[in-house]
Amino acid sequence: MANLSIIKKSSFPFCIVVLFLMVGQMAQAQPDSLFLEPKYNTDKIPLTPVWLKENKAVLDFNEVAFVNWNSGGTNSISALLGIQFARNYALRHFTWNNTLRVRYGINAQEDQVLRKTDDHFEIISNVGYRADTLTNWFYSARFNFRTQLSNGYSYPDTSNPISRFMAPGYVFLGGGIEYGKNIEKLSLYFSPFTLKSTFVLDEKLANAGSFGVKPAVLDDDGNVLVPGEKTRLELGILLSGTHETPVMENVVINNSVSLYTDYINNFGNIDVDWVLSAEFKVNQFIRASLGSHLKYDDDVKTFEPSPTDGEELVEKGAKVQWKQLLGVGVVVDF
Repeated sequence: MANLSIIKKSSFPFCIVVLFLMVGQMAQAQPDSLFLEPKYNTDKIPLTPVWLKENKAVLDFNEVAFVNWNSGGTNSISALLGIQFARNYALRHFTWNNTLRVRYGINAQEDQVLRKTDDHFEIISNVGYRADTLTNWFYSARFNFRTQLSNGYSYPDTSNPISRFMAPGYVFLGGGIEYGKNIEKLSLYFSPFTLKSTFVLDEKLANAGSFGVKPAVLDDDGNVLVPGEKTRLELGILLSGTHETPVMENVVINNSVSLYTDYINNFGNIDVDWVLSAEFKVNQFIRASLGSHLKYDDDVKTFEPSPTDGEELVEKGAKVQWKQLLGVGVVVDF
C-alpha cells in the first residue's frame, strides 16, 4: 500500500469533491429565487436559471481463484472505481457545464505487491453563449485540468516512481467556437488559441526532463548545476469532439477525441487523445463496459536499456500509448 500514501498527503482532489457536493446541496436548497421551478418558452429555452446535476458511481470488478487447478494459474482480484459529478447551469442562451471525473483501479495477485491499474482525476468547465435559437454555434471558453492521485511505477520496480500527483498535471485554457445541435449528445469544439500548461512538481522527475519539461544541467559527475524546470507552457490549436449514440436497446457508444498542436514547438506535430467506449446496460444497477484509450504526446518520451550498458537508459522518442478496458459491475446514481 506504499504507493497509495500520496493520497493521504494530497488533500486538493478531495477538497474539489467536497466542493462539488456542496454545490449539489445548494441546487436542492429550498425557497431561493435561483432554484425555483424553471420556466421555458416554446423553444425549450430556460427563462429562469436552471441547475441540472448528475452524481454517478461505478464499481467494476474481476476475480480469479484456483484450487488444485492442474493447468496452473495465479489467484487475483481487481477493482475499478469511477465517480462522476456534473453541475450544469442554463439561462436563456447562456450555459455553464462543469464535470468532475475520478477513476482508480487496483489489482492484487498472489505473491505480488498491490498494483495500480488506472488513475485519473479530471475537471472540465465549459462556458457557452449563442445569439439566438436559430443557430447551433456557440461562443465558448473551456478549462480542463487533469492529473493522477498516486504514484505510478514501471512494475515490478516499486522503488522509483515514474509519475506522481501533479507530475504530470495538465491545464488547458482557451476560447473558440462550438457546434452542437443537441450539445449533450454531439459537440464539435475549435479553439485557435489554447494555452497548455504541463506541471512536473516532483524534483527528480523534473530534473530528468520527464513529460517535456526542460531537464536539469549536470556536471561530469552527475551533480545538478541548474535544476530542471517544473512547468512547460505551450500555445496552440485545439480541436475536439464528443459523440454519444445508441446502437441498439441498452447499448450506447461514446466517442471522444482531442487534437492539439503547438504554434511554437513543432507546429503540425499533433497530440492525440482518443477515447472510444461502449456501455451495455443490463438493468438499473448492473452494466458492462468495453473501452479503448489511445494517446500520443510527442513530449512524453520512452526509454530503453542501452545495448552496450544494460543499466544506462537511452531515449527512444515518443510512442503511441494504448489502454483497453473491459469490466462488469454496478452503477449507482445518487
